[in-house]
Amino acid sequence: MDLVSTPKNPIPLGASSGYLDIRKGVRVRYASWQSALRERSGTVCIFPGRNEFIEKYFEVVGELRRRGFAVAVLDWRGQGSSRLTRSLMKGHVQNFSDYEEDVAHFMKSVVLPDCPAPYYALAHSMAATVMFKAATKRGCWFSRMVMTAPMVKLEGLPMAQGLCGRLADGLTLLGFGKRMVPGGEKDYWNSEVFEGNPLTSDRERFFRNISVLHAAPGLAVGPPTIGWLNAACEAMSELADEKFAPRIRIPALMVAAGDDKVVSSEAIEDLASRLRAGSQLVLRGARHEILQERDSIREQFWAAFDAFVPGVALSKAG
Repeated sequence: MDLVSTPKNPIPLGASSGYLDIRKGVRVRYASWQSALRERSGTVCIFPGRNEFIEKYFEVVGELRRRGFAVAVLDWRGQGSSRLTRSLMKGHVQNFSDYEEDVAHFMKSVVLPDCPAPYYALAHSMAATVMFKAATKRGCWFSRMVMTAPMVKLEGLPMAQGLCGRLADGLTLLGFGKRMVPGGEKDYWNSEVFEGNPLTSDRERFFRNISVLHAAPGLAVGPPTIGWLNAACEAMSELADEKFAPRIRIPALMVAAGDDKVVSSEAIEDLASRLRAGSQLVLRGARHEILQERDSIREQFWAAFDAFVPGVALSKAG
């Protein structure tokens, strides 16, 4: 699928897009842009959250390019336009190492050959869980990482996360891994209702994203599967281990949403306190999708980003 443009969400000029063949039956869509300034500041790689797609970040792409960065972004396998064979609307992976494989191919085939160094990661929610694991490995590509509402611990589960993970693991072993999480269908079909939504308090951006899905319904993904929940709980359990945080040597800025009903801001604060080189900022009044929030909140995010990421062309930022 080519990039999708709508009147309120046009494709930023100069886009290059395509697909990466990860393995048989697994193709990952990507897009990239060069900096809008002559003075280049490196490349920001955007890693979306679960149930997101490249088009949702067009506004952010423009803001980064005006700061002097090249930008590259991908659709994770199983969502956006990177659909897995037979997965239909289900959001499913067996293990978060599958996402790590997507990152490795994306970096080696798209970013390293065509985008200027240094490289920075901008990861939202689920993607932050993936990127923290990448940051523990030798030869990590990124100089710094910025995480918005990182998925350290989920909110709103019907039981304690550890128990939920054990139940999901048992059901996966019994062959129910590709079944949708019970009750998830109700949340999915209510996802177009702005009032009371947990994602953003900005009505215009909320319906802008809905309009993209109306133009390209194939970008939508349904509720997570039991197998995905099992994989997510395993990944978050690893983050919670006291031995994990000291292994992260890449400076990280975690930006939490003060009114987050999707992930735990308290767990984010706890992880930040255990990092070797990390800090945390809470944006009061923000819901889960900070980069889709109203302008007053987004301005606070960009001020923190500009202070944390080297090379921002502040006088020309927009």
